[in-house]
Amino acid sequence: MRYHQVSPNQVPLALLLEADPSEASIKRYLPHAWCFVATENTDIRAACIVAPIEYQETQDTPTVVEIFNVSVHAEYQQQGIGSKLLKFAINSLKEKGVIRVELGTGAFGYQLTYYHRLGFRIDSVLKDHFLDHYTDPIFENGIQHKDMLRLYLNI
Repeated sequence: MRYHQVSPNQVPLALLLEADPSEASIKRYLPHAWCFVATENTDIRAACIVAPIEYQETQDTPTVVEIFNVSVHAEYQQQGIGSKLLKFAINSLKEKGVIRVELGTGAFGYQLTYYHRLGFRIDSVLKDHFLDHYTDPIFENGIQHKDMLRLYLNI
């Protein structure tokens, strides 16, 4: 498995929809994002999409970024590919001068455990985020996601 950065137009939309069911949302963040991928030969098996959200005042260097999407093709999940990709992305971000990584995720479920294992901590709760920003309800284990947790990692 090779971990590297690619341009946004190289990441398949179908893969990103695995983690974010809103095509409109993906089209908003993808064009200006840094895209880290895990590939086998030329096949993209996983992607991590990150975009700058805060810059140093004196330079055009991003200091805070947001992870908008971490996706692994269904047949390759539970093999550690996503964790290795996210660690690669975080190391790459650190090399770019980033000092803080933020993201939003559901208030329960495997994603929350996944991010906690990698050192992310809870920053805040956005009440009714998934009700207000997604036309179709999102369920996990028979429970509807309503609130978003904002997480962060200082690197």
